[in-house]
Amino acid sequence: MEVIDAIILGIIQGLTEFLPVSSSGHLELGKALLGDSSMPEESLLFTVVLHFATALSTLVVFRKDVWEILGGLFKFSNNEESRFTLKILLSMIPAVLVGLFFEAQLEAFFGGNIAFVGAMLILTALLLFLADRAKNTHKPVSFPNSILIGIAQAVAMLPGISRSGATIATSVLLGVDKRKAARFSFLMVVPLILGKIAKDILSGDLSLQSSNLGSMGAGFVAAFVAGLLACTWMIRLVRNSKLSFFAVYCLVVGLFAMVSVFWTA
Repeated sequence: MEVIDAIILGIIQGLTEFLPVSSSGHLELGKALLGDSSMPEESLLFTVVLHFATALSTLVVFRKDVWEILGGLFKFSNNEESRFTLKILLSMIPAVLVGLFFEAQLEAFFGGNIAFVGAMLILTALLLFLADRAKNTHKPVSFPNSILIGIAQAVAMLPGISRSGATIATSVLLGVDKRKAARFSFLMVVPLILGKIAKDILSGDLSLQSSNLGSMGAGFVAAFVAGLLACTWMIRLVRNSKLSFFAVYCLVVGLFAMVSVFWTA
């Protein structure tokens, strides 16, 4: 992969991570348009690296929330921060199980299967349309809801299904306030990505020997910077805008992806 291509994909990741439009799906479409011929496992590795970059940008943007959560945890009491952390941990369980037992099957979807990505984008559009019709409330995320939201996050590990879209839409359909849903959605993925990176490093699976280290680094920096610049206003956009706008976008892109596959077949 060329450095310029990696930078373009990094910018795409940084700009789409915080919108309910599937950053992984856009990465797969971007790789196809740029003619990337990486093996599925190398393609997934590059995707993980870019997600790691945006996870770090999320920590920077939400640093106040993170410090408050950590401060509450060190009080070792049943407070709001400790309960929020427990909900985050519960939400991670479904995705952790999928990552542990279905990693090989998951890698197969990151090899430029554009028709599948298009179908999943259309599914994301449907989910966002349904969520947009749900009545907005002021309910917080409950413990049972955190598990259901976690299941949505696990399903969204497939390219084309928006992680933020699936988790926010699921939260809203469960009656959770949209602002609280957005905050929970953006914070719940950070320990999951960091845990994935730590697991791969300890197991030796995360190896850049067969990949272009320069391209990986360029993509990482581009995704991190784009995430920092875009995170604040994009989060505000998600919280204040109607989800149907993003549903229309996902529907159009999904249909375009599927039509392009059949047109060139």
